[in-house]
Amino acid sequence: MALEEAVFLREPFKIQESMCYSHLAGGKRVRPILCIASCELVGGQESTAMPAACAVEMIHTMTLIHDDLPFTDNDDLRRWKLTSHKVFGEDVAVLAGDALLLAHGHQCIQ
Repeated sequence: MALEEAVFLREPFKIQESMCYSHLAGGKRVRPILCIASCELVGGQESTAMPAACAVEMIHTMTLIHDDLPFTDNDDLRRWKLTSHKVFGEDVAVLAGDALLLAHGHQCIQ
């Protein structure tokens, strides 16, 4: 649920939809798990680490979106689904990745 709440952009809807499409696509979530585990290792609470864990996952998703674009790897599939630029177009995918970068900053100050 925290990952869904982290995508705070609501308009324009197409960009928000693309962000969620990639950000909530699944995966192992290794980076946020390590973030939370590191916090707990030093006596912190999961709830304290959750904003940072979401921010880490946002940055990772942004890099995947941008990596899949035609001017880099031009991948058609990511996690067994069509990539964001194949579903929403290159322009929306770039903006969705950029918006995730901005959203990551918002998460970091939570």
